Amino acid sequence: MTIQEETIAEIRTTNDIVDVVSEYVQLKKQGRNFFGLCPFHNEKTPSFSVTQEKQIFHCFGCGKGGNVITFIMEMEGFNFIEAIQLLARRSGIQLPKSSLQQRKSSSGESQNLLSAYEWLTKLYHHLLRHTKDGEEGYQYIKDRGLTDETIDIFQLGFSPNVKNFTATFLEKKGFHRQLLVKSGILTEKDHQVIDRFQGRVIFPIRNHLGKTVGFGGRMISGEGPKYLNSSENSLFHKGNLLYNFDLARKYIRKQNEVVLFEGYMDVIASYQAGVKNVVATLGTALTIKQARMLRRYVDTVIICFDTDQAGIEGTFKAAKILRKAGCEVKVAQLEDGLDPDSYIVKYGANSFQQKVIEASETFVSFYINYLKGTFNLSLEGDRIKYIEKVTKQLATVKSSIEREYYLRALSKQYDVSMETLLREVEKFQQQRGLQKDKSYQGSYTNNVRKIYQSKKLRPAYHNAERQLIAYMLQDRWITDKVQEELGASFNVDDHKIIATHLYAFYEEGQPADVSLFVERLEEERLKKLVTEIAMIPLVENISEQEIADYMRVIQAETTAVPSIESLKEQQKIAEQQQNPLKAAEIAMQIIELQKELKQLN
Repeated sequence: MTIQEETIAEIRTTNDIVDVVSEYVQLKKQGRNFFGLCPFHNEKTPSFSVTQEKQIFHCFGCGKGGNVITFIMEMEGFNFIEAIQLLARRSGIQLPKSSLQQRKSSSGESQNLLSAYEWLTKLYHHLLRHTKDGEEGYQYIKDRGLTDETIDIFQLGFSPNVKNFTATFLEKKGFHRQLLVKSGILTEKDHQVIDRFQGRVIFPIRNHLGKTVGFGGRMISGEGPKYLNSSENSLFHKGNLLYNFDLARKYIRKQNEVVLFEGYMDVIASYQAGVKNVVATLGTALTIKQARMLRRYVDTVIICFDTDQAGIEGTFKAAKILRKAGCEVKVAQLEDGLDPDSYIVKYGANSFQQKVIEASETFVSFYINYLKGTFNLSLEGDRIKYIEKVTKQLATVKSSIEREYYLRALSKQYDVSMETLLREVEKFQQQRGLQKDKSYQGSYTNNVRKIYQSKKLRPAYHNAERQLIAYMLQDRWITDKVQEELGASFNVDDHKIIATHLYAFYEEGQPADVSLFVERLEEERLKKLVTEIAMIPLVENISEQEIADYMRVIQAETTAVPSIESLKEQQKIAEQQQNPLKAAEIAMQIIELQKELKQLN
């Protein structure tokens, strides 16, 4: 089955690449392009560029590039049809039913699992909200202060305390028991297949596309672990997912800030209280993969864990991972040893927002207080070690203003001169190879400039070919002129191939559209190269003479290189024949040819 070209074109043009990419990456405008952290490789400074004008993306770090369809394919691991379907749904375009049928047949086990989770999500939610079997779970949730609206938003549910209830339901829907056990939806116990979550309140865990890929179950009576998650499978990896990320994403993008919790109820209570840029880990410590995912979306992460000793240790570990990923970290402080959910119940939504989230302290402030708990500051030796550790941490702070603020507080509290503390900071910075202030070094303007300055040094003909192709990609008239005078006589093989494809593309009557041209290319190598070339800054009104000059440089290399090589071979033969006069004459010819080529370049 194929989707008509007109439909694909409509889907591509109605999904602006900046809008789509912004759902995965925090983009900041710099000049005519947008830049962000590449989602395809790990980096701390942005080298991922998106151009709205040309509707393409390119990473100057890893080289990946393409249009909006390519991006979704790379990002989601989709094939072409699946990417088209996602973008069609996003823009409200109806696709033929045959394409939907193809996707179902091609997705196999994962698609069946998604379907099973979808059926169970609806079933558990219906039982909780509308049946006697779910009254116990419904009452528990209402006692926790949640409204019916919130219950519906998060699709909370209840699994009745009946061993084979879920197995019977899913088997009637056509799902194989073996797959359900393998995925962890069902579990085997005493030679029986039973519901893993029986007797528990159900928290559906969704991926970033809003599809349920697992469950969290909260025991409300009986024996067993308090919380239980789905077992890991092809769809569900706890270290790769964050609870509520799909609902929170638009609020995270809007506020450029995310609040990180430990538990489902903390997220739900906060969301109901009006703080909606909230996510949680899935019962495990924060992973570097989760931290990097957050960094693509935001600059700042506010950690709001419990205030017991385990919560404090968890905060410190999470903060280190987030800072390693390049995030600015703040820490929310809760009074009276309460967890976020309990705080909201006791003090209300406004107090939580204003006195906890908005009043969160910097990581340095949290770290200073955290360190105090690890030393006996009544002992002189411990005080010295404490001051050294704080100073070492302050040496990593980018802002000189923030650094001096804490150094002055340290100087005043422990009667150590600022001069001494500053010397210690400089010592640690030198050991780590840090500059005194990296605030400019990390700026977008500086990073973008570096991208263009760090181009590999190429021969003049190579750069001329790239520039010429860049103009050809945006102007058919220039392409026709190059085809007439130069044809496929480019020196770089990939440039020859791109030019040939471009000639055919325009001969089909296609417009000057880089995004469409990239879509027509089959080889990944060529797609990357075309998007890289298309990002080259160009003069708006280039003259015919300048185009002719580029072609002259290319032609000069084509004709000059064989002549020089031939002369060098003749010179070698003359030297072997012990004819120094002839060898010298040939050497002069080589020098003259090289001078001519240099002038052309």
